[in-house]
Amino acid sequence: MWLQQRLKGLPGLLSSSWARRLLALLVFLLVAYWYLGGAWLRLLPWRAGRPAGGAAGLCLQAETRAWQALAEKGEARLLQPKAPGVGPGGDREEAPLALVGNGLLLLDMATNQLWVAPAVGRGSAAASPAHGTEYPALAQLRAPSTALAEAGAAVAMLRDGAVHRVRCVHTGPAASDVAARECVAVREEVLAHRGRPHLYLQRLAIINPTDRQVAFEVSGPLSAASLTLGGGAAGSGGKFVTSLEKVGDRQFLLSSGRVLLPDSAKVVLVVVAAKKLVNRVQVAPKSQFDETLVSVVHTSEPIDASRLEDTFSKLREAAKREMLEVLRMRVDDLLQEHRKAWADLFISGVEMRKITDAHTPSSKTVNMTLYYVLSTTPAPLLDPLISGEEKEKMEATLNYADHCFSGHATMHAENLWPAHLLSVSQVLLLSDLWKLTLQKRGCKGLLAAGAHGLMQGMVLSFGGLQFTENHLQFQADPDVLHNSYSLRGIHYNKDSINLAVLLDAEGKPFLHVSVKSQEKPVQLYACEGGCSNEPVELTSEPRGHTFPVMVTQPITPLLYISTDLVHLQDLRHTLHLKAILAHEEHMAKQYPGLPFLFWFSVASLITLFHLFLFKLIYNEYCGPGAKPLFRSKV
Repeated sequence: MWLQQRLKGLPGLLSSSWARRLLALLVFLLVAYWYLGGAWLRLLPWRAGRPAGGAAGLCLQAETRAWQALAEKGEARLLQPKAPGVGPGGDREEAPLALVGNGLLLLDMATNQLWVAPAVGRGSAAASPAHGTEYPALAQLRAPSTALAEAGAAVAMLRDGAVHRVRCVHTGPAASDVAARECVAVREEVLAHRGRPHLYLQRLAIINPTDRQVAFEVSGPLSAASLTLGGGAAGSGGKFVTSLEKVGDRQFLLSSGRVLLPDSAKVVLVVVAAKKLVNRVQVAPKSQFDETLVSVVHTSEPIDASRLEDTFSKLREAAKREMLEVLRMRVDDLLQEHRKAWADLFISGVEMRKITDAHTPSSKTVNMTLYYVLSTTPAPLLDPLISGEEKEKMEATLNYADHCFSGHATMHAENLWPAHLLSVSQVLLLSDLWKLTLQKRGCKGLLAAGAHGLMQGMVLSFGGLQFTENHLQFQADPDVLHNSYSLRGIHYNKDSINLAVLLDAEGKPFLHVSVKSQEKPVQLYACEGGCSNEPVELTSEPRGHTFPVMVTQPITPLLYISTDLVHLQDLRHTLHLKAILAHEEHMAKQYPGLPFLFWFSVASLITLFHLFLFKLIYNEYCGPGAKPLFRSKV
C-alpha cells in the first residue's frame, strides 16, 4: 500500500517539458552508444593497435616484430618506445639507458659519448673509475632533408651484449598505397668486445627498397675533431686531435686526447684508432649498404704532465698495432668471439616467475641490473695474455666461493635492484655499490675473478645462498617465499646448479633443484631444512629434484647441498632444533590472525548501526507525520 502511494506521484515528475526532453536525450545517447559500440574510436588516426608515425611506423613495426618475443623470454629489453609521438608529459615508463661496455670501455649511445677507465695491470679485475671523454664514439647518419617522416627504436640484447637500433625513414609520396615500401631502414648494432677489452664495433646497414637513390650525411670522429696531417699532440683540455694514418694499403683515423681527473693534477691519456667512413653514403635503388666500423681504444694510467709525449707515443704504437691486427680478421669471427664470451657470462642469472608484492624487482629490472653491472666490470678470465697459474686460481675461487654470500638475501634491496637508471654516473655508482656489498659479505675472492665472479656473487646474494666449509646452504627468509623465482648457473666445483622456489596449485612453496649434465657423474647430495630425512643424491636428470620447505625453530637454512654425504648425515645431529614445521604451519603460527572477541565486537557494532539507520529512515517516511515523496500537480 505504501509503495503504491509513492508510485502515484511519479507521473508528476515527468509533467514538465524540460524533464521529458532530458529523458529523450538520455535515451538517444544510450541507443547511439549501443549501436556504434565505440566504432568511432577506431576511425581516429591515433587509434589503439595502429602504429603511430604513418608509413614510418608501419615499417618500424615490421623491423622490430621479433624483438617483443625476445623481450618476453627475458633475452632482450626494449630501450625506447617503438611508437613516437608521446609527449614528455605523458605517463610513459622511463626508457632504460642504451649502454654497451666491457669494463674498460663504456659507450653511452644516447649522448654518443665514450667513457674509459685508466689502464690497470694485465689480468687485473680491479675496478678503476670510468671517466667521460669528449670523443664522439659512433658515426651518425643524418636522413635526407626530403624525408617526410622518421621513426626509431632500440633494444638491448642481453645474451649478446649488444644494443640494436632501427630507424625507418619515409621518403615516398605522402599518399601512397604502398607507403610502407617507400621507407628506408637503417639498422645499427653496437658492442664493446668482451674478449678484446680495447675494441668496440659499430655495424651499419641501410636497406633501400624504393625506386630512388637515397643519401645519408655522416658525422663522426672526423667531422667532430680537428684533423691534422701527422700525429700531433692532443688538443688542449679534453679535446681530441685526429690524424689520418696509412699503413700499406690500409688507412684509418688516429685520435689523441686526454681526460682531466677531478681534484688531481694528473691526466689519463686516450688514443683511439678508428676505421674511416666516407662523409656521404649513397644507396642505389633496390640495394643495401653494409659497413662495420671498428675502433681500438688505449688508455694510460694517471700520469704527470712531464710524461705526456713519451706516453702518447707508446699508446699510438699500441693502438696502431692492434688496429692492424683487427683489420686483418673477419668481422664474423670478431662477433662470434664476443657473443660466445658474453653468453658464457649469462649462463648464470635470475629469472622471476611470479611476483605477488610491490617490493620484489621484476625480471626486467633484474636482467638490466645484471647487464649494466657486467658492462662496467672487466673479465680477466677472458684475457688471452693472463698466466695459467692466475687463471687456475680464479677458476678455483669461482667454483667454490667460501663464505659467500653471508647475510640476508638482497632480493628486496631496492637500492641494489633499481627500477630506473637515468645516467652513466648512476650506473657506475650502482656497480661500485654492488662490489662494496659483495666485498663486505665474504665475496672478495669472487670479485678477483672479475665479471664472472661478480655475476656469481649477485646470483648468490639474490636468494640468500651461502657457501661454508663443507656445503652450500639456502638461507632465504621463509616469510617471503610467496614469490616464485629461479637461480641458474650456480657453480659448485665442476657442476652447475639451478635452484628454484616454486608454488604448487594451493600456493604452497617448494624447492626444485637440477644439475647441469657434465662429462663426469655428478656427486652432489641435498637435504631440506633440518635434514631430518636421508639426503638425496642429485643427478643430471632433466626433471630435477623437489624438496619441501621445512622451517625449523630456531630458524636454520631451508636447503643444504654438499659433495660429502657423511657431512649431511652428521649435520642433523649438530643443529639442536626445538621443532621442524611445514611452511604452512610456520606461517599459521607467525600470523595467527585477530582473536574471536575482536571480530564479534566489530560485527555487533555494524549490526547495531544498521538497525539504528533503518529506524531513522522508517520514522522519516513511514512514521506518523511522514510527507509524500512526490507532489502531483492539480
